[in-house]
Order: sequence, then structure tokens, then C-alpha cells
Amino acid sequence: MTRTAKADFGQIGFDEDFSGFDVDDDFAMPAAASNTPIDVSAWEEPDLTLAAPDVELPAVETSTMAVNPMGALLIGGEAALGEAAVPRISIHVFFQRSETEALAEQMKGDRRLARASTVIRGGSLDDALALYQNQPTPSLILVESTADAASLLAGLDRLAEVCDPGTKVVVIGTHNDIPLYRELMRRGVSEYLVPPMQTLQLIRAVTTLYSDPATPFIGRTLAFVGAKGGVGSSTLAHNIAYAMSEQTQASTVIVDYDLPFGTAGLDFNQDPLQGFADALSKPDRLDPVLLDRMTARCGERLSLFAAPASLDDDHDYSADTYEEVLGKIRATAPYVVLDLPHIWTGWMRRTLLAADDVVVVASPDLASLRNAKNLLDLVRKGRPNDHPPQLILNQVGVPGRPEIPVKDFAKALGLEPSLVLPFDAKLFGQAANNGQMIQDVNAKSKVSEGLAQFAQQLSRREAATAAPKTAKSLIERLRKRG
Repeated sequence: MTRTAKADFGQIGFDEDFSGFDVDDDFAMPAAASNTPIDVSAWEEPDLTLAAPDVELPAVETSTMAVNPMGALLIGGEAALGEAAVPRISIHVFFQRSETEALAEQMKGDRRLARASTVIRGGSLDDALALYQNQPTPSLILVESTADAASLLAGLDRLAEVCDPGTKVVVIGTHNDIPLYRELMRRGVSEYLVPPMQTLQLIRAVTTLYSDPATPFIGRTLAFVGAKGGVGSSTLAHNIAYAMSEQTQASTVIVDYDLPFGTAGLDFNQDPLQGFADALSKPDRLDPVLLDRMTARCGERLSLFAAPASLDDDHDYSADTYEEVLGKIRATAPYVVLDLPHIWTGWMRRTLLAADDVVVVASPDLASLRNAKNLLDLVRKGRPNDHPPQLILNQVGVPGRPEIPVKDFAKALGLEPSLVLPFDAKLFGQAANNGQMIQDVNAKSKVSEGLAQFAQQLSRREAATAAPKTAKSLIERLRKRG
């Protein structure tokens, strides 16, 4: 196949002046985020001396206990925004070093590139040129070159002659040279990367190229799932979302995925006419105005996509529909809390693995231990480049109930709980029956403090400070005297 015109690698516009761009304060990040476990049960000092059941705890593989290096990287400085997914495109990777091959393989298996078709082969710019002489080029070419700067530019010029219009090119080179970088950008190369690199850097270089310019930002999705029914996953999701919106002063949306039995409306004393089911029934028609009409206001910065809690419909929607609707909801707020039901379907699996953060809620019993281990193993395997999942151990210290000690529970899972909450039937029962949040019922309780601290850690940003009071003007003081 012959090309009649020289391709421009997509001609990403680098001539625009972005010097005046100002990031919204909603996305200001602290220098680092703390992940210290919060053991509220220790604050309350409940009697946790109940004997554990005489059972053998499941063994944990050594690999599950290892620290996730990508998770450690994210803990130190993860962006406030959510992670975008790459559309259905074709990607060809040409590597010259074994380290780059390993990075490409990890990138290929990442959740953000699940819809892309990625082919990895050894080779240089010359090999890419030979391949595309007689076949169309993919959507994205990621090519590594160890040649000198002059040879690199010459090779890219030859590659441009055979590239189809619209093809993007990312170059991995060895020269950390600003003039070379500027020349590559001038010639239309989409990105230039220099080792050493982490997998996440390579992934974000690709996802950034295909982010929707019409979407101002993509909110972070925080998925809450219970290890079994009745462990309080929904209650904690709602209370933590409420605490996040209050502490960070950032817009937060709760999405209740339990369409037939969801309790988000009850917990916030809301009876919305529309909600998440309506959005799922008309994904093609959703726009910011319609989405706003479908949400219930639960606070100044907290909104709710409630479940209909009705058995009149089977609510049989495809996984693609859930993904499309959630993608549009993510464009409305920095934080999107997903209250996931205790079921297992195709859309449930995809939603859980695609979330930016996963929180598993369990109680200290054998069924929760088994199910939590299955969930954590799935999430660890399906999200190797993401922040590790977090565990909340709820309802600790139920009177008269034999329980697995927190230490043994954590050892069996290979994961220390991020939050341990004591059993408090009066506090949680009063909040549920009144349609209130725990913080509104008793803001000074140890449970409220623990939820607030966990929400702070999960948000990965500093708590918003109250605006200082301004001095009253002379006219205001005179009016007050009069």
C-alpha cells in the first residue's frame, strides 16, 4: 500500500499557550497521604476476648503479602482525578530492551487498556518501517529507539511517510534532552519517554492521549463491597461519602447499585422520583442537565443516584450500559462512591475491577473471611498496577458472639484493616431509623471520628479549612448598635 501524503502522527497541538491554566482548588493534593490503620475498637476498649471458632484459617500465599510497588507509588502522590480508560483502539509496541518488554506486558494487562488490542514485538524504527510498508498502521505506535538523536529523527521521518493519518506515535528513547524533546513535539510525536520508567507512567502516557477533551475531568470511583450480606457496607459507604464531602468540601456523588433493595434513599431520608435506574434506561440521552435532575441533594456538596428499591422491574442491563452511564456520572464530581450490592454478575465484576479504589467491608466471622479473601485475591490479580484494596472490619465485639480476632483475620488475608469499628447497635440503629448520618447523630463518638479519619485517608487530600472571618465594616457595626 502506498501513501500519497506524509502523515503527521496525529498532530497533537503543542503550540497553544497553557500558561494561564489554573487548576480548580477542588483538586489540590497534599504532599503525601497517610495510610495508618484506624482501630476504633481500641479507642472504645470493648471486650474482645471472645474465643475464636475452632477452625483452621485459610493459608495465604507469600506473594499476596508482598508490597505492591505501584501501590506504594500511588500512596505517595496519586492524582485527585480518576483514571480514564483507553477506547477500543489498536496498539503496536516495538521494544529493544527486555525491561521495556516487561513494562509493555504489564501495560497490556492493565484494566485501563482492557478494551484496546495490544501487540508487542521486538524491533526498532526500521522494523516498524518495514512492517507498515504493506499494511495499515494501528491507532497508536509505541516504539523504542536506542539510536542517537540524529538517527532517531531520521527514522521518524521515514516512519511518517508510511503512517496513516490519525496514527499517534509515542517514542521511548535514551536521551534526556530538552531540545530533542521539543523537536519531536514539533514533528508531531505524541509523547517522548526516557527510562527508567514505572508501568503506571507508560499507562498514563497512553490514556492521556485518548482522554475526552469535552470532559473537564474524570472523578475518582470508590467502590464499596461487602464480603457478605449484612456487614454494613452500604451504611459505611454512605457515611464515608458524607464525611468526604464535608471535610474536603469537594462535590461527591453516591451511586446505589442495589436497584431492587438499595437503602441509600432511606439513609438520607430521601424519596427521589428518579435515580440510577432511570439513567440506565436511557444512557444515550444523558447530558449534564438530565443527570442533575436525576440526583437527589443530600447536602451542599453531596448528591445521590438512588435505587428505585422496587421489584416491579428486573433491571436487566448490560455491563456496557453500566459502564457508559458511570462514565457520564464521573464527569459531574471529583468523587463518585459506588455502593455495590452483594451479588456476582458480569457488570458487577467489571465495575469492581474498573474502580479507582476498592474497599471491602467484612465482619470478624468465617464466612466474611472466606469471601473477603476471594474478593481481595481477585482485585489484586485484576489490578496489579493500582492502589491495593482496603479492608474495613465492622461489627467487632458483638456480645456473646464468637469472633475471629482482628490479628488472625488480618494475617489470613495478608492485609491489615484500614479501619476497625466496634459493634454499636444503638448508634447505628438510631441513625438508620431516623434517616441520618452517624456524624449527625453523635459527631463526637469514636465511630464518627474513625469514619472521618478513614474518609480523609481515602480522599488523599487535606481537609478544607474554614474561611477566616472578615472584620465587620463600620457601617455594619453602626447598624448593629442602632
